[in-house]
This record gives sequence, structure tokens and C-alpha cells, in this order.
Amino acid sequence: MIADVISGVLLITGAALALAAAIGLVRLPDLFTRMHAATKPQTLGLLLILIGAAIRLDSIAATGMILVVAVFQLLTAPVASHMVGRAAYRSGILPGDRVTVDELSDDRGVGDDA
Repeated sequence: MIADVISGVLLITGAALALAAAIGLVRLPDLFTRMHAATKPQTLGLLLILIGAAIRLDSIAATGMILVVAVFQLLTAPVASHMVGRAAYRSGILPGDRVTVDELSDDRGVGDDA
């Protein structure tokens, strides 16, 4: 009974975070804030859903598969977000009035010779 309650709370919390990420993707104004919404709450929401499912299923095989999904999510979401941000920066769509420190200014144009 306690495992069902914990699992339910984790599933609902994870679903709420995934919903917040989806709303953020629609409502936020630019690419860089949308990247934040696409990675942070979505990843945490999915991990909470996976933990809730692992508790509810109570199977070693299911938990192993859930662990594989969690590892792939933790490896791919930050890398994809970083690559989208780097491509946006290199294409010049970075809003200059919203940036106080540009640590990549020397990096702009590197590799564009080809």
C-alpha cells in the first residue's frame, strides 16, 4: 500500500513536470529559454515517472530496462540541448541585449572555413 502511494506521487509529480516543460516550450519567448524548458523539467519529470514505474512494477527485468532508459535520457538530453545552443550561437541568433558575458566570442566562426 505504501509503495503504491509513493509510486503514485512520483508518477503525478513527474507528469506535472513534463506538462510544465511542454507549456514552457510553447510559452517561452526565445530558443535559449525554450532549451531550458526542454531539458531540465522534462528530464526530471521522466526520471520521476521511471522511478514511480519501477516501484510499482517491482520486477528486476523491468527495473533494468527502466535504468537503461534513464541512462540514455541523462546522456542525450544535455548533449542535444548543448548542440542546439551552439548552433544557434554560431548562426548569430543570440540576443545581444540579454547577454552580459559572452565567453564564446573567440569561438565564433571556428571551423566555418570549409
